[in-house]
Amino acid sequence: MDSRAEPESHMRTDVWQHLHRDLTPGVQRDQETFAAPLGKRQLLLPIRALSDGARGVASLIVNQASFEVLDALADCLADRLKPYDPDIVVAVPTLGLALGEAVARRLDHARMVPLGTSRKFWYDDTLSVPLTSITSPTDGKRLYADPRMLPLLKGARVALVDDVVSTGSSMVAALHLMTLIGVSPAVIGAAMLQGEAWRDKLGAIPVEGAFRTPILRHNGDSWEAP
Repeated sequence: MDSRAEPESHMRTDVWQHLHRDLTPGVQRDQETFAAPLGKRQLLLPIRALSDGARGVASLIVNQASFEVLDALADCLADRLKPYDPDIVVAVPTLGLALGEAVARRLDHARMVPLGTSRKFWYDDTLSVPLTSITSPTDGKRLYADPRMLPLLKGARVALVDDVVSTGSSMVAALHLMTLIGVSPAVIGAAMLQGEAWRDKLGAIPVEGAFRTPILRHNGDSWEAP
């Protein structure tokens, strides 16, 4: 990977900490950050180069975000999910768990159902699927459902929530697991919808996001949004 592929944005601590009102949405002049529109405000995100060095993404790590930002994301996503009248939120690990809880609270739910990547001794291996994502494509993880949570899902209108939907791989795994359980989610929700690659993978299930970002391209001198 050449020098442009790993900018110093990985050293910054000011990203995903504040909601701004004076940034122009898109790639910023520093070429390290991207301002994503969130309603009338903007959220500053670091740009991460993908493995080919020619493409990049605006990165969101929800559990490193300030509580102010997490609250704003949860408020927005909960508002988008309310029309689907979900009975329960199922959250995808790891970064979808904090968002899922915050959204469930805003929907006035008493609890949520967290999926997991750590196998507990009482788990059933038939209720697990391989898990990959754009940031960890081949790490051998599996996604599990706790058998004790199944009664909460039977016959329920489920909102399946993750932090980011990008390639769609993680969400496809979660949907496969829901199928094994016998559940067809009413809606998929995420803080950030990234690019368009996920669309063909998720079928006809409605997908809602608090905000959207494109896949960026490097033209040799700077990052560009399509």
